[in-house]
Amino acid sequence: MARPDLVVRSRRTVTPDGIRPAAIQVTDGRIRAIEDYSAGGDADREVDIGDLALLPGLVDTHVHVNEPGRTDWEGFTTATQAALAGGITTIVDMPLNSLPPTVSVAALREKQSAAAGQCWVDVAFWGGAVPGNEGEFAGLHEAGVVGFKCFLLDSGNQEFPPLDEAGLRSAMAVLAGLDATMIVHAEDAAEISSVSSRDFGAFVASRPPKAERRAIEKVVAAAAGTGARAHIVHLSAAECVAMIAGAQGAGIRLSAETCPHYLVFATEQVPEGATEFKCCPPIRDGHNREALWRGLEAGVIDCVVSDHSPCPPAMKSPDTGDFGTAWGGISSLQLGLSAVWTVAQRRGRTLDEVARWMAARPAALAGLTAKGRLAPGCDADLVAFDPDEAFTVDAAGLRHRHAMTPYNGQKLTGQVKRVWLRGKEISADGPPEGRLLARG
Repeated sequence: MARPDLVVRSRRTVTPDGIRPAAIQVTDGRIRAIEDYSAGGDADREVDIGDLALLPGLVDTHVHVNEPGRTDWEGFTTATQAALAGGITTIVDMPLNSLPPTVSVAALREKQSAAAGQCWVDVAFWGGAVPGNEGEFAGLHEAGVVGFKCFLLDSGNQEFPPLDEAGLRSAMAVLAGLDATMIVHAEDAAEISSVSSRDFGAFVASRPPKAERRAIEKVVAAAAGTGARAHIVHLSAAECVAMIAGAQGAGIRLSAETCPHYLVFATEQVPEGATEFKCCPPIRDGHNREALWRGLEAGVIDCVVSDHSPCPPAMKSPDTGDFGTAWGGISSLQLGLSAVWTVAQRRGRTLDEVARWMAARPAALAGLTAKGRLAPGCDADLVAFDPDEAFTVDAAGLRHRHAMTPYNGQKLTGQVKRVWLRGKEISADGPPEGRLLARG
């Protein structure tokens, strides 16, 4: 057998079977074997990171890149550089906020053309499900989108309208025939009231847990009735965890994600007028946060992904601090690993659990079988991580296009030190090495 191209050793290698000293052997960009830490590799290159943890590259399946069409919001260059800096080696771009939205094969090709040559990490794509585009599903699926996204209420962009209850069921029946996943922004507009206030609590009260619960009930019914796979994005209302668990126990193909901001922040922490904290559904109170953690730890919530949804700072209503008019979206792509680890370690959780929540399960959701695990045959996407190094977030130093994030000034623990993509060490200051991916 030919010698490996690369061997990376760590005394804290995070494998699917736990954390142990190991040596990762890499050939042609893939993990060939995982050997004992001291095993001879006779490789072209050998790297020993010692006591730094070696994680699989994270997979973030909920990123709004906003290109083409709204590159003043973000863009593939800045989004993928921020992802790399945060230990994320694969992102999946959402179908909306770009112009055009990814609701046809032609729109997908336009987005892929925009992304070409400016991706520092690997990028896959969700397709969109909107009224009238069911005829595009098969073509988008064949073109490699990893699944389809819909809203059950106004998305905030007129070019991406929501599905009503009948439209959701009809679309999911088509997707069942393709064995494709429908991911759903699940809030019920009938349970949401308008608000104009600098008080975050007033905004939270305008989007109560009942809005999520009523919408998730519709998703459960559609999944049960069609046999399609469904996934709830950015779950905020912890009272829905029991309903999701019940559906899963009944054999309904349903999964759910939450986001770092729901696991880190609480309503009572948000200052008056601090619209950088606004997202939909909203950050809720500390009791809700604790219950979300318990749902994640119990395995009902499958994964943790960013819902990175940036916008120009002026859209956050900085002059008025009005939560009613500010754009709903949080910028956090570079910070998710550190944010989650900061709280997880205090709860006695381990890095292999964090890797499962932020790498293996998101990869499985998107059908990216070569991603998210340190295992033979997988892509050699590796992250050297110091789980003990603390730092204070300086928004101006982040790679996102705009220096606005609720994490500014927060003290977090855990720093990404080095990143390899398919066995090649990469840097946000180096050339773009990412590829455009298709499902599989």
